[in-house]
Amino acid sequence: MIHKGFKMKLYEGMEEEYARRHNLLWPEMRESIHRHGGHNYSIYLDRETMTLFGYIEIESEEEWAKQADEPINRKWWDFMADIMETNPDNSPVCEDLVPVFHLD
Repeated sequence: MIHKGFKMKLYEGMEEEYARRHNLLWPEMRESIHRHGGHNYSIYLDRETMTLFGYIEIESEEEWAKQADEPINRKWWDFMADIMETNPDNSPVCEDLVPVFHLD
């Protein structure tokens, strides 16, 4: 299992809306994440900086990268684009973090 950490940026004042939308995560989106090897997915918010920190365990980088092209994933990106920083294709501006320590 590969442990991935990454960060994204939420727009000011969108904390509750971001949480609300994720609490209602579409079943198709959940299935897509699992189908592409994503497990144990968590997202945390630093309220001072509005930085989102994501953590996910994936089975392979190659399989996980395929998830970005799924229609349901593109639909999710479009759904979230108004409350967070995005790229021109509405994918979240996302920066991978460098792992420095892990303990099981």
